[in-house]
Amino acid sequence: MGVSEILAQLDREIAQLQQARALLSGAGSAKASKSATTASKKVAKKKRNLTPEGRKRIAEAVKRRWAEQKKAAGGK
Repeated sequence: MGVSEILAQLDREIAQLQQARALLSGAGSAKASKSATTASKKVAKKKRNLTPEGRKRIAEAVKRRWAEQKKAAGGK
């Protein structure tokens, strides 16, 4: 890694830190706050919902696995 690459990386990090400081201090422009809200929307994951049929399939698979484990343990 050359000196110019290190300097470029430091410049990028400094720019990110300055942007974060501006957002935290409330001095950020509308553009900065808008980009921050869109970034937080990308990070937030959508909640996944199971259908009743999916829950039933999972429950049946778990019961089968428990039965196999019980059988392998000697029927205790």
